[in-house]
Amino acid sequence: MAELTAGGAHAIAVRCDVTVDGDPERAVAAARERFGALDVVVANAGFGVVGPVALLTLDDYRRQFETNVFGVLRTIYAALPDVRRRRGRIAIIGSVNGHIATPGSSPYAMSKFAVRALAEALGHELARTGASVTLVSPGFVASEIRRVDNDGVLREKTPDPAPKFLIMSADRAARQIVRAIARRRREVVVTGHGKVAVFLHRHAPWLTSTAIRRLGVRSRSEPKR
Repeated sequence: MAELTAGGAHAIAVRCDVTVDGDPERAVAAARERFGALDVVVANAGFGVVGPVALLTLDDYRRQFETNVFGVLRTIYAALPDVRRRRGRIAIIGSVNGHIATPGSSPYAMSKFAVRALAEALGHELARTGASVTLVSPGFVASEIRRVDNDGVLREKTPDPAPKFLIMSADRAARQIVRAIARRRREVVVTGHGKVAVFLHRHAPWLTSTAIRRLGVRSRSEPKR
């Protein structure tokens, strides 16, 4: 926030837990009081639960959906009146895993498949109001998400398991996302490898499935506790 205000931008920071009923409404109210209304809302909170289905529990899946799906819904419900009134924009952060599921990624992939469906349906519902919905599907972007364990706890000493040459900087990813939202695009896939993976899976799903199985592609492991 200090970086934003130092550059001349007006900004506020409001603590918000999207898994808590009422927290998104309080954050929206604070933004509305400061700026008058909301024109753009980004539902970005999320983390990844990983592991083989046989070793996970229903609570693991519930915890995943509480943040990644119901947290997105809480954010949308809190901001929707402003977005409709202002013919604004909603951005929902999905993932390449919302198109392609790999072994060990079922909770995270399920949550991102779910928000992809939500973005598509909501986009149709808001079309006549002049508001828009953009689904953002990133590949590997520089962030802490791959060092967060299944309970949502950051393990700072865990190295990022993603190959460095595939990781896009947060600044570059942010520019692509902002441009897509401004242009009211239905979806933007962020990172080159992400674009290739989604394209191949859409047009040749047999090819990506064969590659995943024969090459032994798996999701990342849970960060050590």
